[in-house]
Amino acid sequence: MTTDITTYTEDAEDADGASAPTLTVDELAARAGVTVRTIRFYSTRGLLPPPVIGPRRVGRYGQDHLSRLALIEELQHQGMTLAAIERYVEHLPADLSAHDLAIHRAVVASWAPDAAEDMGRAELEKRAGRALSGTDLDRLGAMGVIAYDEDADVYRVDGGLLRLGVQLLGVPIAHETILASRTVLLAHARQAAHELSRLFRDEVWGPYRERESDPEHVAAMKSLSAHMQPMVVQALVTAFQRSLKEELREAFDAEG
Repeated sequence: MTTDITTYTEDAEDADGASAPTLTVDELAARAGVTVRTIRFYSTRGLLPPPVIGPRRVGRYGQDHLSRLALIEELQHQGMTLAAIERYVEHLPADLSAHDLAIHRAVVASWAPDAAEDMGRAELEKRAGRALSGTDLDRLGAMGVIAYDEDADVYRVDGGLLRLGVQLLGVPIAHETILASRTVLLAHARQAAHELSRLFRDEVWGPYRERESDPEHVAAMKSLSAHMQPMVVQALVTAFQRSLKEELREAFDAEG
């Protein structure tokens, strides 16, 4: 799928200046680069709103449908499963315009990590720079570095974590401890992400939505999001490092 919200400018506009639904399901499929069957499937799963029924009971689609298809594409590109995409879409405000959905897509694209890669065991060991035993694979899985797809007989590998994961294989930490640590980290990371997302929505996205629409709106939001990402990540890493250092110091002082 190769949807692009910036190309959907020739649709008719209604009295309020918004894009009116003018596309048949076949035209929507052609514009979005998907099949009609895919569109109908997404509709049954609640990922796309129903079409506007026009003359002769023909369903018509508009820019909001194109934008949602573009957002679904971006989420899939970032490795999200269909179930995860459904949960994501469920939490979107019901009144989002095509423009708002384009902003959502821009934020997702600029904040999401690099997509994981699928590879066989031989390629995985080549990238790791060493042979990997069954225990090694289990530990990498516990760290979230790899996930084995039994049906396809491939490993889904997070390339950004692979090098660090391989280095940690030599550290004498029990498998159960790794799992417990990952659970703790994910829980707190999710909470931090939730709070930051709420702050971004209320303090940044809200004011942008209140402004009049302009051609540079989405580009400005994407640029702002991209500039915020490294600052937020660095702030989280620095805060965690300092907190961990303080906790370890207090623990060892107490032991002494």
